[in-house]
Amino acid sequence: MSKQHVVTGSDPAPRYMLLPGDPGRVPIIGAGWEQYEEISFSREFRYARGTIGGVALGVCSTGIGAPSTEIALMDLAAAGAETFIRVGTCGTVLADIDIGTLVIQEGAVRLVGSPDAYCEPSYPAIADRDVTFALIEACEQLGVAYTVGLTASTDSFFAGQDNEMPVPLALPTKVPIVEKMRSYGVATFEMEAAALFVIGRLIKRRCGSICAVESNRATGERRSAPEAVENAAHVANRAVGILSGWDALRAAGNKRYLSPSLLKVR
Repeated sequence: MSKQHVVTGSDPAPRYMLLPGDPGRVPIIGAGWEQYEEISFSREFRYARGTIGGVALGVCSTGIGAPSTEIALMDLAAAGAETFIRVGTCGTVLADIDIGTLVIQEGAVRLVGSPDAYCEPSYPAIADRDVTFALIEACEQLGVAYTVGLTASTDSFFAGQDNEMPVPLALPTKVPIVEKMRSYGVATFEMEAAALFVIGRLIKRRCGSICAVESNRATGERRSAPEAVENAAHVANRAVGILSGWDALRAAGNKRYLSPSLLKVR
């Protein structure tokens, strides 16, 4: 009897998976595919699969935060997925990053609790090298505005990111977190990348992240950026095709790692 999974049911998952937070972004990502089939929608997990450029891939929303991201990652990995790309939104703490810019997150400050159940806080949260380079190459091919940097993943959107409180607190927040992260050279705030990077590496899965900026904490500007969200979807889809080609090169050359010299044989 096939094992039943929370997200995929009894079916195997595609090798390449895209992970938006918002279930509403699942069909936005799938709109760029040749084939798109929605499989399930339970709680925050909306799961679909299909093909793009002849490559099988899937998309699954994770909801908000590290705990639900952990569930989606582990369930999809158990069903056979090997490569994961987070496709989300974020806020930046740097004045020179405009709303609508895509940020490829190469590492994360761990301000979330879920990864602590797997390893000590000193274990680094680092994106997979190949996935990061594929996202960079996809941005270059598509000509979209992007940058590469660190993110801070938090469990708290309001106090944890020093956002304006919708209701007053009895006590003031204790840490000026925006200034602190800016002094560390961190580019963005979001809530999922650290869990993805840490847990993914521990279970030997490749993970990366690209997010569209929708707020700038340095300038105070906030606005939705639907075009940038669509650009992030296009980039992630293109990155899957790039990774598939690179993976074929590695396999043909019997190589464990992708190298610049290997890419020259294309």
